Amino acid sequence: MINNQCLAAAVAICALSFAVIHAKKKKKKKRRRVWTKPHLRGRGQYGLEILQRQLELNDKSGFRELLRMTADEFEFLLERVSPLISKQNTKLRKAITARDRLSITLRYLATGETFTSLAFQYCIGRSTVSCIVTTTCEALHLVLKDEYLKTPTSEDEWRTIAKHFFERWQFPNCLGALDGKQINIQPPYNSGSTYYNNQGHFSVVLTAVADARYYFTYVYVGCQSRLAETGIFAHSDLRRAMDEGHLNVPQAEPLPNMGDVFPYMFVGDDAFPLRADLMKPYSSRQLDHDERVFNYRLSRARSVVENAFGIMANRLRVFRTTICLKPEKVVKVTLASLCIHNYLIRCQSDAYMPPMLADWENAAHEVISGRWRSDGPGTLQDVPLGSARNPSQHAKDQRDKLKQYFVSPVGQMPWQENHI
Repeated sequence: MINNQCLAAAVAICALSFAVIHAKKKKKKKRRRVWTKPHLRGRGQYGLEILQRQLELNDKSGFRELLRMTADEFEFLLERVSPLISKQNTKLRKAITARDRLSITLRYLATGETFTSLAFQYCIGRSTVSCIVTTTCEALHLVLKDEYLKTPTSEDEWRTIAKHFFERWQFPNCLGALDGKQINIQPPYNSGSTYYNNQGHFSVVLTAVADARYYFTYVYVGCQSRLAETGIFAHSDLRRAMDEGHLNVPQAEPLPNMGDVFPYMFVGDDAFPLRADLMKPYSSRQLDHDERVFNYRLSRARSVVENAFGIMANRLRVFRTTICLKPEKVVKVTLASLCIHNYLIRCQSDAYMPPMLADWENAAHEVISGRWRSDGPGTLQDVPLGSARNPSQHAKDQRDKLKQYFVSPVGQMPWQENHI
């Protein structure tokens, strides 16, 4: 009897306690959710977008420094990309305009500033800035790639490139200069050593071909650093296209002022294999006179891709920082940057490429370093040499044949003896 009374009392106490706790919860006010942080409510009243409009009207040079392009060039990109990045207003808030979205993205590419810094400059949330940059870069690549990042597909297009190489750099039958760079990224989560390179950084690899005017005609982005160390060319679709004859390159034609035919080719450095359609320098050990001449002439032609990378890293300074994005997003940023670079190079934008930015030669053909070199290449570092290769005898014979052309009366340049 006593036990039953004790049990009933305990149950009554528990019920009373539960009722008290439940009553306190009812009295507690629901915490109000913040829809917009106070400092973000000034968007449209102050911020970098307001400065951009003022510069566009009153300070053209200031606008160029802000986005690395002129107002007309900005409007061209805006017209192209607006249909893909425009958003609808809602009853609760106004959408961020396509103009502001493009401005934020171009400012990120031009400076490499953090998303937090851009968020304060534009009075927009950090996560919103991150989303805007990624989606706008993807849209820029989508609308520009067919016109400004297209590998030549006809023999006439390749011949035009070769003509420019010979006229400007005196290298015959050249289809472009090939090189690869590592883009530093933050360590991807749970990726192990996949993107880790032998320089102690995490990176993705950019392989590209540039023509005689610093215009990229082929790009391949995203090769993992671990694979690149075994040879970036081996993992590119360019090699497969060359092997399978999909590039529609012209058949071998005579060298200038000579009757012997010679195949069209790319030029590269020691990171690439020697092939009949890909020339590289002779090993630097115990070079004779003719080999030094060949290396000098090839170096002049190959310098265009080094300068193309240097110009892009100098003007789009996101490549002077470690890009704190996932590898797949770094690929989107890089492809958009390459499209913008090619667009501005093609329209000869002096805002993007001012005088003396690239290397140039004086009357004596001495190379004067371009202004981009004073800042260095940023985080775009050379890819390490791949594994040892045994070139075919045919490739060696072709290189020797081109070497003899460069020292022959019809192929030599008057100044080359002064620079070897």
